[in-house]
Formats: sequence, structure tokens, C-alpha cells
Amino acid sequence: MTRRVVITGLGLITSLGQEVEGFWKRLLAGESGVSRIESFDPSRYSVRIAGEIKDFNPEAWLDKRVARHMDRFAQMAVASAVQAVKDAGLDLAKEDPFRVGAIVGSGIGGLKELEEQHTRLLEKGPMRVSPFMVPKLMINAAAGQISILYGIKGPNAGVANACASANNAIGQALWTIELDEADVMIAGGSEAALTPMGLAGFCSARALSTRNDEPARASRPFDRDRDGFVLSEGAGIVVLEEYEHARARGARVYAEFIGFGMSGDGCHIVQPDPEGRGAAAAMSQMLKDGRAEAGSVDYINAHGTGTPLGDVSETKAIKTVFGEHARRLAISSTKSSVGHLLGASGGVELIATVLAIRDQVAPPTINLDEPDPECDLDYVPLVPRPMKIRRAASNSFGFGGHNASLLIQKI
Repeated sequence: MTRRVVITGLGLITSLGQEVEGFWKRLLAGESGVSRIESFDPSRYSVRIAGEIKDFNPEAWLDKRVARHMDRFAQMAVASAVQAVKDAGLDLAKEDPFRVGAIVGSGIGGLKELEEQHTRLLEKGPMRVSPFMVPKLMINAAAGQISILYGIKGPNAGVANACASANNAIGQALWTIELDEADVMIAGGSEAALTPMGLAGFCSARALSTRNDEPARASRPFDRDRDGFVLSEGAGIVVLEEYEHARARGARVYAEFIGFGMSGDGCHIVQPDPEGRGAAAAMSQMLKDGRAEAGSVDYINAHGTGTPLGDVSETKAIKTVFGEHARRLAISSTKSSVGHLLGASGGVELIATVLAIRDQVAPPTINLDEPDPECDLDYVPLVPRPMKIRRAASNSFGFGGHNASLLIQKI
């Protein structure tokens, strides 16, 4: 019999809040975390807005000397993990360290460190490049630093699947517990690609919204006037546990994690399959893995980036998988409020989905003033909706054609 897996801890760092309840309150209030960039001068860029975290202090969660040897993306991952472990009420010193692991995704990893050391290389020469460069920029540094912090020695990995990274990491953690390779897994994603080079690359790709004069209204998933996504940074981490392990220690359980599906588009390196076939395959596999009927799902936290092609593709995929039930689903994009955290987005969005089940309310898609006729499903426009939510899904789709979908349910 497959071991049951539950979610017992949540932690995040976002531009909309650096702790879970504050983030959730602002999300339901329809607030935006998007603003003008302040960490560097964006005046020469076509895009000057982002979901920037302006007051993140890693020393609130980490020893100063330890934090100094981490890139920003790893700092945010560890900060979120500390929150999640505390929220779960776990004393990891009392756990078998070989039965606790960490899997954390990132699409890009330590881009800030890479840029800083490249500048040092050009200005001061190769002997002045930091010996900590590689350990700081590598994508697996986030999971590695979490394992070092807690002394956990179970399954440990970094996942790099672009914007699907966090969902893939969380799904792999689900399988790890189901296969009895661990009892507790710390999983999610982190991203800190809001740097001069990161922003330049996305600007050149023409992937971002250029609504610079009204940043809070720039992220507009499924809206007729959407013009691209808003680049954001942050992290989202959850604690997964085997159900009997959680019950034995009297843990508070948020939801049961029942299904994971992933697929590839096999279509284009940045554009989604226009018919949404890859995304549909991931959602179908998610339902199969969770032994769930399509009609049993009440809410979907959509990938919903606000790109002209992506939102239409996801709409088609949902229709393919859910048929007539698609029109009865409540669907929303929390990226409308927090922007697109790339490889971290799935972690933050799963947390929003968990809280939607906890509080029985679907968060809104803000800025959805005039729906695109091709995006004709119920996207919970503008205001949250109290409703019965027993089962809910969360989608993440990434460059490279990577698709990953998660299914959770009320317990």
C-alpha cells in the first residue's frame, strides 16, 4: 500500500510578504507586490518594475557568517525552510537524520554571485575571483545549505526545470516519501534572478510587461490587455511528512498531497504548445497518480503568467483534461499579485493552494478587468471567493517545455 503524504509546514519569502499569514492576508485583499526596481538603476531598461523584495534580511533567519557564504537565492530558500520547519513544529534534532531530506528547485540559481564575480574577473583579474563563487551559484546550494543547517542526511537534490522547478522538486519529494525513502521532506523552490543581467535577458526576449507607469496593474493573467509577465524573486518551501509519522507526533496537518504529474511539450524552447497538449498531459498524469476523477477537483491555482500565448495554452489544456467540468472550476493566478518567481513560483503557489483549502476561499486574479475571449473560464476575477474546496491543483509550466502539476486535498 502506498504511504500517505501530508503537508505540515509552510514558509515563504515574497514581495507580498515574508511570512505566510501576512502574505495570505495581502493576497486575499487584492494587493500587489510589484513596484519600481530599487536594487539597481533600471532607467536604461525597457522594463523598470518587478516583484522585488526590498527589505529581506537573511540574518533574521541565519547566522551572519553563514549567510555571507550564500547567494541571495539560497538565503531565501533557507529562510523559508526555517519558517516551514518551525510552522510544522518539527524538532529535527530528534528525528533520524537519514529519514529527513531536502529537495529544492531553482531555474537559474546564483545569478547575482555570477555577475559580481564576472565583474571582479574583468576588473581585478582571475586570482581575485572568490573561492566561494561555485558553492554560492550552484543550483543545488539551496538544498545543500538546508541539509547542513539541520544536519539532515536523507535524500537531497537540486532541481532545475525552469519555471516548473519547484513543482518538480515537491513532486519528487512526494515520491521519496511514498517509496519509503524518507519520512520527512523539505521541498520547494527559490529564485533571485532580479539582477541587471537577468532583467536584461528577459527584456531582450520581450517576455515582460512594460507597464512601467502602473506597476501594481502590470501583471494581468487572462486579461485582454496583458503584455507579458512580471519578473519577481522569492522562495516557497513546504514540509511534507508521511501521514502516520505526522499523526504520531500530533502535528497539525494542512492538507494531504495525493498526486503529481509531469510532462514535456516537445515543441519549442520558450513557447508553450499552442494547444496545451503537454500541460494537459501533466494534469492528466496528476489525476491518475492521485486516483482522482476530473470532476472531483474544485479549484486550480493556474500557472497564469500573463503572457499572450501561455494563458491561452493553459486554458485549452484545462478544457482538454476537465471537459465540461472546466466551466465549473474556480481558477486563479496568484501571479497577478506577486508576479512570476520563475523556479520558485510553484512553491509559493502551492502554499496559496494549501491556504485556499484551509480557509475554503479561492484567492483572486487581480487586474482581470476584461477577460480575453480565448480565456473563457472562471478565473475568480478581482475579489476572493468563499467556496467549498475539497481538492485543488497547482500548475507550473516552464521554458524548455517542462510541465508539472500537483494535487492536494482536504483531510
